[in-house]
Amino acid sequence: MSAHAYDAVVLSGGAGRRLGGVDKAAVRVGGRTLLARVLTACEGARTTVVVGGRHTTARPVTWAREDPPGGGPLAALAAGVRETGAALILVLSVDLPFVDRVTVDTLVRSLAADPHADAALLVDATGRDQPLVALYRAEPLHRELALLATEYGSLSGLPLRLLTAELALTRVSADDPFASFDCDTWENIAAARARIREHGHVLDEWITAVKDELGIDLDVDTPLLLDLARDAAHGVARPAAPLTTFLVGYAAGRATAEGPEAVAAAVAKATALAARWAAEADAPDSGSGPAAPGSSSSAPDGGPAAPGSGRAGQA
Repeated sequence: MSAHAYDAVVLSGGAGRRLGGVDKAAVRVGGRTLLARVLTACEGARTTVVVGGRHTTARPVTWAREDPPGGGPLAALAAGVRETGAALILVLSVDLPFVDRVTVDTLVRSLAADPHADAALLVDATGRDQPLVALYRAEPLHRELALLATEYGSLSGLPLRLLTAELALTRVSADDPFASFDCDTWENIAAARARIREHGHVLDEWITAVKDELGIDLDVDTPLLLDLARDAAHGVARPAAPLTTFLVGYAAGRATAEGPEAVAAAVAKATALAARWAAEADAPDSGSGPAAPGSSSSAPDGGPAAPGSGRAGQA
């Protein structure tokens, strides 16, 4: 097992009071639920535990509930941690539409680089610690949760700062300032929905949403496919673009090679075909090619032949 293997705990409960009681995990941003988006970010986890109400998910997860329900983030965290077994535990809240695998990898690398740290926490653009975008070492996390439960008699209603105050932390700034953007209100959700439609985000968001909807896990070389679509549209006809990319995907699915390699091979073949097709259309017509057997392009006197005027048809 890798020294950096981790389990994930997603805190998906909460009353959603500022959303009018709506189940936050089921709210959609970019066509995908907030829960689905967070599960994509932590898909590298060995085991993923979701603390909260059950939902349909694209991959298997372990479900847990805090006791009592609605007991707050520390109680929910303790319930999730009990279902884990890895030496590292990634903790994410469900309302993070822009947290991604890059952020998770950054947390993993940062904690590995600091052997004296108990946890790596994301720090947002304002400098605030984000204990629900963090990677914890399991042993000190278990220990401090147990100590807090003993000291206070219950974890219900306790703030997360009581936990982080007792841990040695390394703080991480994400490359994407929106990695810790959380959706607590409908205004936040509207802002998140608007952002993914901005230039530079919408295509990646759409591809990820389609893969999630179809239940496929494939690294898509978007520029490669766009180049193929362009070549098919320009060299053949505009409707050839979507049809060609569909056929490439179908061919890749039938291939025995791994997904990305099969896609690349199919794209190469289709691109070469589009180039040959375009080259034929651009080639000058010399008019010197051989005539078909038995054909005549003109009447015997050099004028145009009348329909049905071949010699065999003369009286």
